[in-house]
Amino acid sequence: MAKTLTGIVVSNKTDKTIVVSVVTHKNHPLYRKSYVSTKRFMAHDEKNEAQQGDTVIISETRPLSARKRHTLDKIVERAAIRQEESVEAITAEPTEETKE
Repeated sequence: MAKTLTGIVVSNKTDKTIVVSVVTHKNHPLYRKSYVSTKRFMAHDEKNEAQQGDTVIISETRPLSARKRHTLDKIVERAAIRQEESVEAITAEPTEETKE
């Protein structure tokens, strides 16, 4: 069974590829202090359906390219605000072209 990881999509600029950031909480072996470790994985997204900010589940697979070793399994949660729907874009005054 392949390992599965849950993370947030940080980039979807390349075709059929997403970059997923996985956050792991760890404890230092000597000092017992807890810290956060972040690792980024490239994953194959065949249908280009994952967007930036989405929470996704990826699973390990055979090497698909030089750095791609995972595939997109499922989109758990969609992002609340998309990049093109930023606060500036939503609160901007409507232009004359959009009023017509």
